[in-house]
Amino acid sequence: MTRKAITANNLPSAGPYSHAVESGGLVFLSGQTPLDPATGKLVEGDIKKQTIQCFNNLKTVLKEAGLTLENVIKVNVFLTDMNDFSAMNEIYKTMFSSPYPARSTVEVSALPLGAKIEIELIAEKRK
Repeated sequence: MTRKAITANNLPSAGPYSHAVESGGLVFLSGQTPLDPATGKLVEGDIKKQTIQCFNNLKTVLKEAGLTLENVIKVNVFLTDMNDFSAMNEIYKTMFSSPYPARSTVEVSALPLGAKIEIELIAEKRK
């Protein structure tokens, strides 16, 4: 197995991981929390603002890989409160078009730095 690391230099990392790894025509993006790249701090605000920032960060990593949200085939969403599902979903549905990627959404007890949401993606490099 070969894997090529993809790093978005202007995004902060909260640990020893690659922003994404390419292998076998797929690009696996690490989960992004709503960190503001300019400050390195969590975006203040409701779940909608945090969801938008997660997607902004993910789009930055996708761009570094030469991809867009159109290449995404699977999304995993982690919420600290499932009561935020509808509000998150309002933002989510504006990010993709039909046919939508496959998706899982789970509630977790906590996320790094007190984030309310984390999103990870799998994208496909099309030939």
